[in-house]
Amino acid sequence: MKKLSICLLLVLAAAFNLYSQDAPNPTINTAIRKHGLEKSKVMDIASWVCDVYGPRLTGSPMLDKATDWAQKSLKEWGMSNVHLEAWGPFGRGWEFTHFAMHATAPNYFPIIGYPKAWSPSTKGVVSGEVIYLKADDEEDLKAFKGKLKGKFVFLDTIRTVKEPFEAPAARLNAQELLDMANSPAPARRPDRDFNRLGGLTFNQKLFKFIADEEPLAVIDRGFKGDLGTVFVTGARAVEGRVQDATAKVIPQATIAVEHYNRIFRLVQKGIPVTLSMDLKANYTNPDGMEHNIIAEIPGTDLKDEIVMLGAHFDSWHAGTGATDNGAGSSVMMEAVRILLETIKETGIKPRRTIRLALWTGEEQGLLGSRGYVKDHFANAGPDGTIQSIKEGEQSKISGYFNLDNGTGKVRGVFLQGNAAVSPIFRAWLDPFKDLGAATLTLQNTGGTDHLAFDAAGIPGFQFIQEPIAYSTRTHHSNMDNIDHLVEDDLKQAATVIASFVMHTAMRDEKLPRKVTELKAGSN
Repeated sequence: MKKLSICLLLVLAAAFNLYSQDAPNPTINTAIRKHGLEKSKVMDIASWVCDVYGPRLTGSPMLDKATDWAQKSLKEWGMSNVHLEAWGPFGRGWEFTHFAMHATAPNYFPIIGYPKAWSPSTKGVVSGEVIYLKADDEEDLKAFKGKLKGKFVFLDTIRTVKEPFEAPAARLNAQELLDMANSPAPARRPDRDFNRLGGLTFNQKLFKFIADEEPLAVIDRGFKGDLGTVFVTGARAVEGRVQDATAKVIPQATIAVEHYNRIFRLVQKGIPVTLSMDLKANYTNPDGMEHNIIAEIPGTDLKDEIVMLGAHFDSWHAGTGATDNGAGSSVMMEAVRILLETIKETGIKPRRTIRLALWTGEEQGLLGSRGYVKDHFANAGPDGTIQSIKEGEQSKISGYFNLDNGTGKVRGVFLQGNAAVSPIFRAWLDPFKDLGAATLTLQNTGGTDHLAFDAAGIPGFQFIQEPIAYSTRTHHSNMDNIDHLVEDDLKQAATVIASFVMHTAMRDEKLPRKVTELKAGSN
């Protein structure tokens, strides 16, 4: 009984010590809420990022302009060590300066559409008939030999459009949040390079066949979107990457599903359809390198250790990159601005150095953040897979916080299977229950830059966000504009994240880490 009592006391003492270390500082949080909710600048930041400097395709001149503006702004606010860190080579960039597409026969109508990124210019205004290429294997292609030259090639069949009886925007309800909170820890998956190509698949053979036939362009209608919303990303090269200087790329465009379906139905009736298209585009970024934006708030007694927050700054090109990811970049910039004001007001300085990173190349496979992790924290093999850690720098980072799921406010944190941080984050969320941030889930979320850190054995976290209309309307679409940002949600997100970053910087210990099989290795 005596031994049991001693054990219980030890457990209670450990719990008390943990709570004491992670009890939120009310002075800090009061100042953060004041500057985040009452004196917010997040929408002004977002307007500069999106209205003035959008879109921000990796390798494009507009991304360079946005990068210059971000560095200047961060310096004016008082951030230290503001600089660019190169990664790459990425390859050539791209911008388009004009695009127009019309149906001219059997009758005229304008077409809503956008070129796919890295599509080359057409030879002025080009005009030709539509042909539907239906092929499931190489044998099917033989029927189209000699029939594609000077044509617009349609590869997709009709997509049924259903009327939207449910609202495209939504918020997480109590049951959805409870289900997330009750989800078990996921199995760990190894890092992989998202930008590697597989073998010579049929699709690659298909595109080589099409290119050899010299059509005017390849047209698709995307797998989702209606009512004029067009989801469009990058073109496909015949071989290799479209960013490679020697890659052969034919003009490609995505058009509104309603226009695609109309043309398709006419062709299926045996009625010839003639289209015209005019695309002016340039390949850019002659040195092939790209850059991440880095800025810091210096620490004090633990200044050699760092806490990182970040978001990807690049976007696709049909909209202005507002929800993906001008929102995340604006929130993270706003979070450090809030912290600078909090430090001025309270006199409380962070113990660890706080480092902001705005990544590029995310849309092509987390290239900027992966490049940064490989430069600072880990060693990678030829295929991009992390092989070992760089013990010195990797051991000095406490954690990385990421935002990249649209305009929705923060409802909690994906713990990426790191159960040990749960009581810490629970204490930090408690002061923000009134703002709707209260859920922790052991589950992973993928497709964004925290994965680069998680793969290197570093605590990396993406926040749970309200979905709003991210997947249904704005993500990679022509409607990804600042009009679809929710101001109050962005204010809340910047406030919660600023508090998390500051309290991570103030802890006696770094954040606990998951068990990893990675070992220290030479650079």
